Amino acid sequence: MPELTYWCELAWLPPGEVVAGVLVETSGSRITAVTPGMAEPPAGATRLAGLTLPGLANAHSHAFHRALRGAAQTGKGSFWTWREQMYGVAGVLDPDSYLRLARAAFAEMALAGITCVGEFHYLHHAPGGTPYDDPNAMGHALVQAAREAGLRIALLDACYLAGGVRAPLSGVQLRFGDGDAERWAVRAEALAAAYAGEPDVEVGAAIHSIRAVPPEQMPTVAAFSHHHAAPLHAHVSEQREENSSCVEQYSATPVQVLHEHGALGPRSTAVHATHVSEVDIALLGQSRTHVCMCPTTERDLADGIGPARAMAEAGSPITLGSDSHAVVDLFEEARAVELDERLATERRGHWRAAELLQAATVTGHASLGFPDGGMLCPGAWADLVSVRLDSVRTAGVGPPAETVVFAATAADVHSVVSGGRQTVAEGRHILGEVGTMLAEAIHETRRVRA
Repeated sequence: MPELTYWCELAWLPPGEVVAGVLVETSGSRITAVTPGMAEPPAGATRLAGLTLPGLANAHSHAFHRALRGAAQTGKGSFWTWREQMYGVAGVLDPDSYLRLARAAFAEMALAGITCVGEFHYLHHAPGGTPYDDPNAMGHALVQAAREAGLRIALLDACYLAGGVRAPLSGVQLRFGDGDAERWAVRAEALAAAYAGEPDVEVGAAIHSIRAVPPEQMPTVAAFSHHHAAPLHAHVSEQREENSSCVEQYSATPVQVLHEHGALGPRSTAVHATHVSEVDIALLGQSRTHVCMCPTTERDLADGIGPARAMAEAGSPITLGSDSHAVVDLFEEARAVELDERLATERRGHWRAAELLQAATVTGHASLGFPDGGMLCPGAWADLVSVRLDSVRTAGVGPPAETVVFAATAADVHSVVSGGRQTVAEGRHILGEVGTMLAEAIHETRRVRA
């Protein structure tokens, strides 16, 4: 890639302050220099209006869930009834259709300013559980989709062995399983080898949940993370029923079980952590385990409101994810962390805008194995996300960082540079009409299910 220069009207720079007239120089995929205080753009520089942020990191995604938006939001029910609808989509995808759906879903993320995604991947095999000729064909489809959409990807390959606490897999769940953790590890090692040395792909591990991975199998998954110095993510305490089943079976909470089997630590992320005890919060914080909040999904599925502030104060870095893609807008996820906490406590002012932007950028990247992302500084990934401050949502609102967190939406992102490559210009993705791509890919899943 060539050497390129960008002049930012305003830029959010470390350690979290807005600076005017910032010149960002890049070479290939990296930032080479950042110079503040440039009143006017020099000749040849691309002008970026509004507030320019480092790239956003979507720390928890299930790309195929995008096919459920609008189709699973109405009617009575719970997480468990929604899950049956999700299984309907999971049952019909193959590597080709998964590529088309994920590419469109990732392009939507790019339009929203996301430059790195943590894809929590458990749709491994063909229907019935038969491996494809390449057992990682579905994972390769996700990597290809991310690259074409212009995102880096942490492919978090999930171990999924049971249909519930000590219950066998059945139905579509058979697609998710490898039999045991040792066989999962063989497949995961092959996946990691395929992308060894590829800077835009991090192959990590995931313990799907306490429901899906018996405790005695967890150390094998944790060992993969330790051996590769790779991220290890897990769904944790999303539902009260999950907690009660775990306590009944193991006389411990999900967090306690993960702790006892070596699955917590600075490379680990507990996703959701909605219903956690004071002991759980202490274990997560003392181990410096990240916690990924997904507020738009947690409210969509009626999960509840997790104690994000308490977990952060205990020592857990907070990240953000779109999870089921009911909404793809990390500004909405960020402000929801604050606004939902207001609902739960009946008090305001739990999070500063800078803290929430940090969760959406540098902390999210670090949790996905990209510690050199999410910052506008020399040596970091050349990710620049520019947000309009003159739209009907943001015009005349107030300080720029607070405006973006508490007023802007994904629609206000007008330019995205990801790894030195401009993927969004004037609000349009390089792949073309993303809405059409999504409609075609989702229609295909519905046609096959019909």
